[in-house]
Amino acid sequence: MNRTVEQLAAAPVAGMIMVVACGLLVTAALVAAVRFGIGVRQREPAPPRRSDHPTLPRTGPVREESQMREPNEVPRAADGADRLTPYQLGNAPTRPGSDQTRPRRQRGSGGSLGGGGGGAK
Repeated sequence: MNRTVEQLAAAPVAGMIMVVACGLLVTAALVAAVRFGIGVRQREPAPPRRSDHPTLPRTGPVREESQMREPNEVPRAADGADRLTPYQLGNAPTRPGSDQTRPRRQRGSGGSLGGGGGGAK
């Protein structure tokens, strides 16, 4: 009977030893990961110095330029010739628009696609 009591007492001790061993294993893995990260960080190049950064041009900061553009006319195929294909047209060049004011929303129009507005004036 004494043997049975020892076996019952040993079962929770073995479980406790397994939990402590797993905890030590996880702790060792985390310490190794931190050391590895420190080594990688030390091998990286140093951050740039102040003199390495770009500076403003002498003329001052560059401003954004906004311009309304309109497409050039598409050339038509000669009479009796086949129609023009996209590779024959090339890039679609544009030119500055004659009206440089931004288009504004018209009164009574939706304002967003599928906005549910009346749309009619």
